[in-house]
Amino acid sequence: MLNSLPEIGKLLKKEHIDFLKTFSKSCRRSILEMVVNAQSGHPGGSLSCIDYLSLIYCFIISQTGEKAVISNGHISPGVYSTLAELGYIGKKEAIEGFRKIGKIYEGHITRHVTGVEYGTGPLGIGVSVASAFAHEEKLRNSGRKVFALAGDGECQEGQVHEMIHFAQTHKLNNLVLFIDYNEIQLTAGLKEISSIDIPEIFKAGHWKVIETDGHDYQKLWSALAEAYNSDMPIAIIGHTIMGKGCRFMEPAGEKHQADWHGKAPKKEEIEEDLQNLTLDNNEEKILETFRKKFIKWKPEPAGYPKLLSPVKVNIGKPRITNAGELTDCRTAYGKALLDLAEKNPQIIALTADLSGSVMTKFISEKLPKQYVEVGIAEQHMVSAAGGYSFMDRIPFASTFGAFMTSRAKDQARVNDINYTNVKMVATHCGLSVGEDGPTHQAIDDMGSMLGLLNTMVIEPADPNQTDHIIRYIASHYGNFYVRMGRHKFPIITKENGTPFFDENYEYEYGKTDIIREGKDVTIAATGACINEALKAREKLNDKISIEVVAVSSIKKFDAAILNSVKKTKKLITVEDHNTYSGLGSQLARLLQKEKIMLEKFQMIGVEKYQLSGKAEELYHSAGIDADAIEKIILSL
Repeated sequence: MLNSLPEIGKLLKKEHIDFLKTFSKSCRRSILEMVVNAQSGHPGGSLSCIDYLSLIYCFIISQTGEKAVISNGHISPGVYSTLAELGYIGKKEAIEGFRKIGKIYEGHITRHVTGVEYGTGPLGIGVSVASAFAHEEKLRNSGRKVFALAGDGECQEGQVHEMIHFAQTHKLNNLVLFIDYNEIQLTAGLKEISSIDIPEIFKAGHWKVIETDGHDYQKLWSALAEAYNSDMPIAIIGHTIMGKGCRFMEPAGEKHQADWHGKAPKKEEIEEDLQNLTLDNNEEKILETFRKKFIKWKPEPAGYPKLLSPVKVNIGKPRITNAGELTDCRTAYGKALLDLAEKNPQIIALTADLSGSVMTKFISEKLPKQYVEVGIAEQHMVSAAGGYSFMDRIPFASTFGAFMTSRAKDQARVNDINYTNVKMVATHCGLSVGEDGPTHQAIDDMGSMLGLLNTMVIEPADPNQTDHIIRYIASHYGNFYVRMGRHKFPIITKENGTPFFDENYEYEYGKTDIIREGKDVTIAATGACINEALKAREKLNDKISIEVVAVSSIKKFDAAILNSVKKTKKLITVEDHNTYSGLGSQLARLLQKEKIMLEKFQMIGVEKYQLSGKAEELYHSAGIDADAIEKIILSL
């Protein structure tokens, strides 16, 4: 019977080891029952990790509530069985509901399950989230550790290497990463797929590396004691056997065969194992006593705030650029963000070696404690931002649009699934980036974000609307993708010459703004192309009555744009983006849904990759400038 809990730095007693054997034995049975019942899942890695999971959850996390992130999310049976054995979730419910329609016990760990800090699946993402948790704990001087778990094959992911350097740079000696080194991947043994030297990878990143037997509780506990006294991030390389504890599976694991990585056995194949893993009355009593007597911390169910719900933020007063001034949206972004950060310490800016380009330099220079440099590591940056958002931060992550929405798309998608609160602000989008050429001219970035169900997309009309938008997204919950170009262009004005987006303007997500009224043709435009539409209107003002509508979101529209096209029956869309997945295609979808028939509908966008050149030259070359708009209007 367990009479006490162990102390870090002291050896485990026999009672501790006997208890862990009983706890993991029950977990192993649950793991097998889950995958057999579902005839789906990943039993092998769950069984190889369960001894370490049992140790840290029973003797550390259930006492302190310190965070654990399971990056190899496919070992969900191991995680769910551990949480169930602690009494955090229902065991029968987890076993019967695993991978079943309408149940929360998904195939990869999910925040719908109480006790899961962050839902993972795509490999490499969870370690970045854990590093953000650890960094925030360091910033708070909390003294708390953060535990992460990853598979050995996972270390082939580039994002893991990005995290390694981040953790070392920020001296995260409170981050303890366990590598389940069972030497098996999905299709074959580790060495057959990619013969990497995992200990040396972490040593090269200046981590403390501890190799140990992943099934020996005493050695694992000693490894943790060593980790607690480290001045570097810690990687515990646990040598394990896939399928450990299941006599039917273990022989394949010992031979480094991938038979049971992602395959469920038939019930008759493991009938003997299920019998051997059944607890007797005394063992059941031991676990029940532990749950009643020793558990000090219990997790709360994950919160899922309503998208766009207000967040307590002091948004301050907008900075308004005067009419006639030439400036860019990215500078307006940087200054608005600094204003917000000065008034709200929970706001932080993350940048991937581009602070001078994306204008987070204002924060880095004035508020360095609210600035996080991640290096050239966009994937890590976006996942880490998700982690910070679950630590009561409001993270703004910035890089070029081409990198944010291509390299870090997977990471943004997993944040989206987790309902994080990340503000992705991308600069240098579209042909506006100019001379850098087509690799940097993001003309598909909005399309990349359109399919994310919990992420709002925005493109400001000018620097003044940018200021309003940045303050809005800081004060409303959810993931946002805000795109903007690089070049300077005029402030949009009212007909009286004053700024349209002045200090009295109020932004709402999905709002469209009638910049100029007309009755013959509607031009719906985004970003810098609004100025081009206004130029074309001015040229044709004595011939055709043109209504110019500024569209900030291509994912949500209000009544203003619908009323405009119903009135004019003719629509031209203009965007510094391709028309396949941008404003034009999205408005076409809206019109179809609303059953609005038009006499004329013309989409103007970037139809092919451009070369280097100044923004104005590229707009002309691509046919998205005032001259092109004028010609199309005259041809209607």
